[in-house]
Amino acid sequence: MKRIVLMALLALALPLAAFAGSTVDFTNSGGTLTGSNAGLSLTGSEVIKVEGLGTGALGNDATLSFSTGSYIGTVGAVSTFNAGGSFTIIGNGINGVPSGSIFVGSFTTPVTLTGEGSVSGGTQYVVFAHISGTWYTGQTAVGITNESWVGSFTTGEDGFMGSSTFGSGDTFLTPTPEPGTLGLLGTGLVGLAGAIRKKFKA
Repeated sequence: MKRIVLMALLALALPLAAFAGSTVDFTNSGGTLTGSNAGLSLTGSEVIKVEGLGTGALGNDATLSFSTGSYIGTVGAVSTFNAGGSFTIIGNGINGVPSGSIFVGSFTTPVTLTGEGSVSGGTQYVVFAHISGTWYTGQTAVGITNESWVGSFTTGEDGFMGSSTFGSGDTFLTPTPEPGTLGLLGTGLVGLAGAIRKKFKA
């Protein structure tokens, strides 16, 4: 009997847990990546596709932008910047994607800019870091961003000064369930277990 109750509770809880932990993938394209001792910044990049929120392709006015903390140093082909700064994704209300701020956060780990070698059009650079912030529902969301840029920085001695104007990237964000929601879920499941147990005893 206990096994049946447990299986029923798991059947109810798993879909809710899966929903709470769904990852959303934002694909962005274009814009200008600028580097200086103050940090890296991305402006004018358009969010062209969203998977896991809404129904796919977006039109104009959906944007992704960021600024990192200040420059730390360069070792080999990797320049590192402090955490902090800002990271913002704005939706345009098309295809089920919310309008306005979808995610507002910052970098939680140092940000790396790696020069991965020459390709047609210049050098390929990859920006990578972990991010955390506020989801449009008020929940906390955590994830990573991986931006790839092909262009030509004015390298200077540190290899990242100037700007690059062609690129694309993916940002993966997972909203975390609010403690209150988890508490209600737990209380509801315990109550349901008690009701089922009572019914089987009767």
